[in-house]
Order: sequence, then C-alpha cells, then structure tokens
Amino acid sequence: MEFLLDPNVAYLILLAGVILGMMAIVTPGTGFFEVGAFFCLILAGYAVYNLSFSWWALILLGLSIFPFLYAIQKPKRELFLGLAILLLVVGSVFLFAHESGQPAVNPLIAFVSSVLVAGFLWLAVQKSMQAAAMRPAHDLEELVGQMGEARTRVHDEGSVQVAGELWSARSDEPISAGSTVRVLRREGFVLVVEKMAH
Repeated sequence: MEFLLDPNVAYLILLAGVILGMMAIVTPGTGFFEVGAFFCLILAGYAVYNLSFSWWALILLGLSIFPFLYAIQKPKRELFLGLAILLLVVGSVFLFAHESGQPAVNPLIAFVSSVLVAGFLWLAVQKSMQAAAMRPAHDLEELVGQMGEARTRVHDEGSVQVAGELWSARSDEPISAGSTVRVLRREGFVLVVEKMAH
C-alpha cells in the first residue's frame, strides 16, 4: 500500500473515483461505475488520511457535486457543469500539498489529467443527458390515430402496414386485406385498428 502514499498516484486514483462516481449518478444501475467509484474512493481516502492535504481543496471537491447535480437535472445548464468540472480540477490538484502550500502533484501530470478529465466529463455528461432526453425510436403512442393498410385479413389477428413498418394487429370487425385502416389504440405490441370508410 506504500505506492498509494505517492501524491501523484493518490491524485490519479482520486480523480478516477470522482469520475466514476459522477458517471454513476448520470447513468445509474450499471453497477460498474458504483463499484469502481467505491474502491477508488476508499484507496484515495487512505492516501488523504496518511498524506498532508489542504482542507480548502477538500471542501472544493465536496462543493463540486452541487453544481454537477444541478446541471444534470435539465439540459442547457452547461455553465453549472463547467463550474463543477472547474471545482473538481482545482480541488483535486491542490488537495495534496507541501507545507509551503504548493501542490505535491507533478505539474505535468496535473495538467494532462485535468485536461483529459474535463474533456471526458464534459462530453460524457452531455451525451448521457442527450440520450436520456431522446424519445424512443419506436414510440408506440405516436402510432395511435395514424392511417395504414391491412396486409392480411385482420380480425382476431392479422398484419397492417403503419408508419412504414409491419405490425401485428386485431380489430373488432373483420377487415379484408388491402383495406385502409386507422389505429385506435395499442395493446402491448399489437395495434387495435378499424376499417376506414372510402
């Protein structure tokens, strides 16, 4: 465990833990991000406990979570995401410090890691939020009310062409193949249709 007491190693493990933790918030339920964040933060906590650290930098790290949580609630809050990343980068770089107050982390490692972390978080969170906001490609509710064509005889079962795709369908009254139909409702993945009068 002695290698964890190298400020550079501790810094990188801390960054990994924070990134994994933030990704776990954005995409919950995977298990991978949560477990990874837990182990990284435990190891970073060991280093913080044994190394000299700055309280103000630790507070900055803690504060970074608030603008991050606010930013991921709704789109178009990039300013708060940027603020969260800034607090994370500054807090992590200055967390492990010499007695003089200068960062104990190698400046080159700090710079490269900060750029990579900032870029990764910015892109990953933006993409995750866009994916969460997108409507499903096949939103069955949008099919209700649309017109289509019966491809087979439809009654207890059958097939209809609606919105350019073939769907299982049923109807209360028999409908002959080739008839124009309208979608009344859906029952799971089955469309309930009616025949349209010419």
